[in-house]
Amino acid sequence: MFNKILVALDRSEMGKQVFAQALALAKLTGANLMLHHVLSAEEEGSPYVPVLSSFDYYPGVSSPSFEYYQKEWDAFKNEGIKILQFFCAEANTAGINAEFTQSLGDPGRLICNLARNWNADLIVMGRRGRSGLAELFLGSVSNYVLHHAPCSVQIVHVPATIPKAKEADLENHSAVIVG
Repeated sequence: MFNKILVALDRSEMGKQVFAQALALAKLTGANLMLHHVLSAEEEGSPYVPVLSSFDYYPGVSSPSFEYYQKEWDAFKNEGIKILQFFCAEANTAGINAEFTQSLGDPGRLICNLARNWNADLIVMGRRGRSGLAELFLGSVSNYVLHHAPCSVQIVHVPATIPKAKEADLENHSAVIVG
């Protein structure tokens, strides 16, 4: 069925869910996992500043500012590697062959390129749930991958939780008998 599963991860709670589903699928099929994290300005907590990506051309940027940015960026990259190492070790402990990679750039394109180059049978990834104007202006990584992937794509979607107040309202309304 599946021999190679590419798992697109981020730092969110969704990333944990994506990994859990990919691991369960790999256990069922005996597939190898490639865990992939893309360093992107879009990711929460990213210190990436696209406009100032090359400090050499901005004479107003002082050396201390660059050093601070570099420390933040290095910490961000290292945190990504630690997450990948943790998930990789978890997969290996479960008897699944897993490796990882981290790259910098456009997440959708990088995920599709890696899937193509690694000959993945399946991509497992989450979605942020953007819609409307947010999706139009900011794009959707999962939407891009669905339309450009060289293989099947499984989107992990965690349903939105209902706030307690609305849950109580639903319970009250469900007690009404219509007839």
